[in-house]
Parts: sequence; structure tokens; C-alpha cells
Amino acid sequence: MVKLQIAVNEPRGATDAPCLVLGHSMGTSSDLWADAVPLLAPHFRVIIWDLPGHGASPVADGGFTISDLSDAVVDQLEARGVSTFSYAGVSIGGTVGMDLALRHAERIDGVAVISAGANVDAPADWAERATLVRSQGTEALAAGSLQRWFAPATREHHGERAAAMVEALRRVDDRSYSWACEALAAYDVSADLPRIDGRVLALWGEHDQLAPERKSAELARGVPRGAVQCVPGAAHAAPLEQPAIVSGLLVDFFRDL
Repeated sequence: MVKLQIAVNEPRGATDAPCLVLGHSMGTSSDLWADAVPLLAPHFRVIIWDLPGHGASPVADGGFTISDLSDAVVDQLEARGVSTFSYAGVSIGGTVGMDLALRHAERIDGVAVISAGANVDAPADWAERATLVRSQGTEALAAGSLQRWFAPATREHHGERAAAMVEALRRVDDRSYSWACEALAAYDVSADLPRIDGRVLALWGEHDQLAPERKSAELARGVPRGAVQCVPGAAHAAPLEQPAIVSGLLVDFFRDL
């Protein structure tokens, strides 16, 4: 069994507020949520974790699964005395939320899945990406990620922020990124969605080509208590592109649990 080590930030918000745990997308870091955290902190005790080899987390020692990631999140929260929490994650961070809802249901108050589905459409493409990064590094993905992650308006009006996020991609550990690609390619909970008892909010970015509306709609229909909503003016990096809209949707959703 893989025992992953991940970094978790110092909580923001009142100690007696309900806990909201946030996950980021592959190739980014907890900085993806930087502008949203001040908007969420008045309502929650906010905790963000980094994927292995991303942000402040140490590199992975070997391959891992989405379930290994969710177990690592639970371990870190237990060490901080957090037994129950709400969760919101982007892309691979969103798949961790689904795994938490399935395998650690007693801990989860509700899950928001942003820019992700119950599986990926083309697992072979993610395996190819893993091979590419092993041979050429994450630098090989930089130019394409600028187009995939951000809506046209973000690239035009917030180019420096977008460029900074792509620069962070270049600093991600190549092996850890490759293993994350393979974990995402192997993950498929489409048949398990009816077993998720808690409420699930599926958010999709208006311009997201990686995880378009169809993936969020399928997820919301597949769970007993699902809802779906668009984030206008965003692509795959919605918390960075539209922090006020995403934060407002999360506050409304988790407040009504």
C-alpha cells in the first residue's frame, strides 16, 4: 500500500467554522485557490493540499492511485483533528472528492467537483502525456496548457496571472506529474455514482474543453443528489479565473447542506 506524503497549508478562517478542504488541478498548486480563499475564509475553516511533487508537497516515491491521494488527505486532516469536512476540488482534485465521497463517506458533508467527470474520455491520451513528460519534462506542456487552462478573456486581461501559473507547471516534478496522469487515466467511478449518498455539485467552466459541460452533467445525473452549474468566463482553472463566482457558488452550496 502506497503511503503518500502531501503538504497541507495552515488553515484560514475561524477555528470553530465548518472545515472546507480544497484540491487543485494537475500541474498547478494550492495557488490556484489564492484569490478565492479570502472570500471563503469568512464562512469556513479553509485547508488546501498540494499534489505530490506540486507546490509544497514532496515528490512521490512511486506510482499512486486516486484512492492513495484521498487516503493521504484523510491522514493529514486526522493529524489536525479534523474528522468531518466539505470538499471542493478541480480536475484531478475533483476526482479525489468523488473518491472521498465513496470510500470515506462518513467524513464528507458534501462535495463540489470542478472541471472533472466520473472518468476521462481518452485514458490513452493521459498515458501518452505521462510518457511525454518522462522524456521531455513538464516544459513540453507549457505552451499548450496556457490555451487549455484559461478562457480567452483570462489570457487577454490577466495574462500575468496565467503566465505565473504556467511557470509553476515548469517547476512540477516530472515523475510525480507522470504518475498523476496515470492515476487519472485509471480512475473510473461511473458505475459507482449511485452509491454516493451525499450532495454533489458539479461545476464546469464555460470555455473548458478538457472537461466540458457534458462531463459535469453526466456526473450530476449519476448521483442521487447532484446539481450542475456553469462558471461563466472560465475554462479549466475556474477558481483562478472567476474566484468570486466560484466562491459564491461554493458558499451557497455548502451552506445549504
